[in-house]
Formats: sequence, structure tokens, C-alpha cells
Amino acid sequence: MLIHSASQVLTLAGGPQRGDSLGELGLIPEGGVIFREGRVLEVGDSAALIQKYPSEEKWDARGRVIMPGFVDPHTHVVWAGDRAEEFESRLAGKTYMEILEDGGGILSTVRATREAPLSSIKEQTRSRIQTMFRHGTTTLEAKTGYGLDEKTEQKTLLALLALDQEEAADLVITYLGAHAVPPEFEGDTAGYTDHLCDTLLPALASWWSEQTERQLPYVDVFCEQGVFDLPQSRQILEKAVSLGFPTKIHADEFENLGGASLAAELGAASADHLVVTSDADIKALGSSDTVAVGLPCTPFGLGETEYTPAKKIIAANGILAIATDINPGTAWCENMQFAIALACRYMKLTPAQAIAAATINAAAAIGLENQIGSLEPGKQADLIALDIPDYRQLGYRFGSNLVSGVIKKGKFYFDEEA
Repeated sequence: MLIHSASQVLTLAGGPQRGDSLGELGLIPEGGVIFREGRVLEVGDSAALIQKYPSEEKWDARGRVIMPGFVDPHTHVVWAGDRAEEFESRLAGKTYMEILEDGGGILSTVRATREAPLSSIKEQTRSRIQTMFRHGTTTLEAKTGYGLDEKTEQKTLLALLALDQEEAADLVITYLGAHAVPPEFEGDTAGYTDHLCDTLLPALASWWSEQTERQLPYVDVFCEQGVFDLPQSRQILEKAVSLGFPTKIHADEFENLGGASLAAELGAASADHLVVTSDADIKALGSSDTVAVGLPCTPFGLGETEYTPAKKIIAANGILAIATDINPGTAWCENMQFAIALACRYMKLTPAQAIAAATINAAAAIGLENQIGSLEPGKQADLIALDIPDYRQLGYRFGSNLVSGVIKKGKFYFDEEA
């Protein structure tokens, strides 16, 4: 099919964008895209493509912006229940960590997820994934971490494996057994860390190979004061690497423990949150291929004033991405468009920089930069049509869905103006 007569086609061609190169959109005015068998064949001027491929089935973009589908590289999309009462508690003055220490927070969702049957978890999660897709997210990372025992973590992994087959959006799966210390190990973080390393991770590697031929999932850890300290995070990630798992890390959301430097040292795909990251850690990220993932919906959801220091990461030549961090406690947001709007206002990114952070750099944060995140020959034909004449309205506008069409692997899933 040939998509033609777009006001702008944003190709994001050329691979992940480091430092000052962030924001190179590869913009083609009056552009078009042709794809076959789910892959991009050619991108260029509409008139030239129509002349070159006169017999190709055509779709008139009618002056809309065409760009790669959003990639959301950090989500906690699989869970049961909600935490609306904790939102009210935070408004009354309780902090996130105080709620966690009182048995709420992550542990509240752990209880609900353990109790829910697989069918219920799937349907609750399916609804969120479908909303994300309607808002333009064509690929998302999806973390477990609301089970914290072998049985429930496997249950949520099965839900994600099934949803990846059943839903249009592609899911990249992450095991987050180190999301919090489960009730069974209360007061014994070291004991749970040993249990993860000695029992749960080896068992996961074996179980995974019995379920699917996919590569092993990512392994993530919440490196934070009151959760897993730096030595414990190192122990978990080094064990994961030894077993062949790719890795990620939650770092510096509330306290700077050095998790970002650990991620860079171990070659992790990404270090995420990075709100209070030190200059030394930023320098380490800038000298590595570990992607720095900002999650602007999270401080917004918590009513905080500090956000990922994007300008410092850019100045250090880092690879910066953004994500929603959709989760039940701090950021129930399925909309990457809103993450872009927040990144423009609070991380001080331009719309072009935020778009690159939400597409090609986000793809790099989940190891898929050679397959998705840009419109280049041979890449997967994941595109969105925005009902706007200029890309800068992404970031400028917020609160409504600007996506009027989604194409995944060359297939149209909806077009509100067809």
C-alpha cells in the first residue's frame, strides 16, 4: 500500500539519537510511505512515489502527519485492581515511601494480583493495552512485579505471552521479581535477594524455555532506598547476566544510589526514572549504550517538582527516551502523547526531541532499534496518522487523542476518517 499526501512524514531515520542529535526527524513535506508484506519499502515525496508505483493500492493521508508508532519502553501494564484510595492518602500528605512502608503501594497491588485468576488479569490488562494502541503505541515493554512469588509471576508472564499473540500491539516482556520485598520476606531483603538469585531466576530460565521459543525476558530491579540497595541490585543483575537474561534497572527515582552507573557498567539496555541522578552517573550513561529513560508521568502523578534532567543527559551525549510508566500507583496513563506533552514542559524537550525519545530511542531501550521506531526500508511497517497538519502540535496539545489511524505490520486497525 502507498500512503500519500501527508502534510509531513517523519522518518526518524538513522538509528538512535545521542546527545545534541536528538530531534532529527527526517521530515519529508508532502511525503508518502509505501509498504509491502508488513515492511517499509520506500519513503519519499508523494508525487514521486505515485509516479513510481502507479498500480499500488493507495491511501490518502489528506494532509495529516504520518510517523512511526510510539514505542513505550517502560510499563507495569499487567496488574489487578486499583489504588485509588492511596491517591487520596497522598493528597492528604502521605509520601509514596510511607505508604509502601505501611504495607500499601506495590504490596497492595501484589495482594490483588495474587488473588485474581489468570482470566481476570488478562482482561484487565487487555483493556489497557487496547487503549494504548488507540493512542498510537504500537510496541510496549511490559513488566511483571505484582506477584513477587513464583506462582503469580508465572501467571502474569502467561497473561503477557497470551496478550502478545492476541492483541495488535507487540509486547516486550520484563521479569521484575525485584520490584519489592514480598510479605514472606518482610525485614529480610538480603534473604529475598538470595532467593531470587539462587532459586527464582534459574527456575525462570528453565520455565521460560518450556513456554516459548522467544528470547529470555529482560530482568529488572528497583534499586532504591528501602527496596534493593546497590550491592543487592548488582547481585541480582549479575546473576541475571550469567544466566543469559538481558537487563534493565529502576534507578534514582527518590535517592541517588549509583544504579545508573551500575547499568552502564553491566551493559543494561536501559536505566529508568533517573530523577535525582548525579552528574557522575549521567557521565557514565553518556559514555555507554545504556538508554536513559525518563518517566515524566510519574513525578506528575505524584505531584512532585523534580523530573529527569534531560538537558544534562543530552549534554553528556546520552541516549534519552521517554515512557509512560503506566502503573496502578503513581501513573495510570496509557497515552504516550501525554508523556510527550509532559516531557516538553518539565524535561524541557522540544517537540522534535520528545518525538525522537518516544520512537527510535524508545526502541533502543528495548533492543529493537533495528526493527521499529523509524520509517526506513526493511523495517516493520508500524505507523500512525495524526489528525494535525504539523508535528509540533504533539506536545503543544494535550488531553485529547490526536491519533486518527494506526497501521501495525502493514495492517490498518482503524482509520476514523476513511
